[in-house]
Amino acid sequence: MIDKRVASVHDAVADVFDGASVMIGGFGEAGSPVELIHALIDQGARDLTVISNNTGSGEVGLAALLKARRVTKVICSFPKTANSTVFPELYREGFTELELVPQGTLAERIRAGGAGVRAFYTPTAVGTPLAQGKEIRDFEGRPCVLEHGLTADFALIKGRVADTHGNVLYNKTARNFAPIMAMAARCTIVQAASVVEAGAVDPEAVVTPGIFVDRVVGVADPAHESALIAAGMSYPPAQPDRSERA
Repeated sequence: MIDKRVASVHDAVADVFDGASVMIGGFGEAGSPVELIHALIDQGARDLTVISNNTGSGEVGLAALLKARRVTKVICSFPKTANSTVFPELYREGFTELELVPQGTLAERIRAGGAGVRAFYTPTAVGTPLAQGKEIRDFEGRPCVLEHGLTADFALIKGRVADTHGNVLYNKTARNFAPIMAMAARCTIVQAASVVEAGAVDPEAVVTPGIFVDRVVGVADPAHESALIAAGMSYPPAQPDRSERA
């Protein structure tokens, strides 16, 4: 078996290319891979399409990636939530495009993509602007809209424990979209609070099997968006004005 550990979060995202599609786990801050996102900002990839539940908060994590003007399209369910000020400005400016998807439909589009299902029908969004331009079919007297499965070049997700083979456990509901995103991405990158040797995880407890994971990096004390926002943090950290005299 392959040891999937990489030395740092920067090494983990080093090959994310301009124009890549990136699934990012998280439901608000729960399960948000903050350190991987910040490493992606440092890495510099541009013109990204991000697939996520929301658009981040404050000026850290996903919101910081948007603020750095690295994302030109977002596919999500909640573009405006508490403390999300960055994306609305970019959207109004016309810099970042939005594809709005109902949350259940978003989850199923990702799951379908990972399972090799190219498209499916759902009654969700029929009769709303979200169904405009899409195929509608009637099933047993109920109209349904055709939705397509979603895949991505990369997935960035956060686990509680991962072993060296890439088997992952999560912290309760912090798993949210992570398991299906791991299946739907061509390269899945996991940051985990604890990385253990193969065999240390009960195989009956594994949520995401290592076959869906390409890289694992340890982040022993992961940051939480709410704590960073409460502390007034932004990423990258603001640099002092060197033009000011001491």
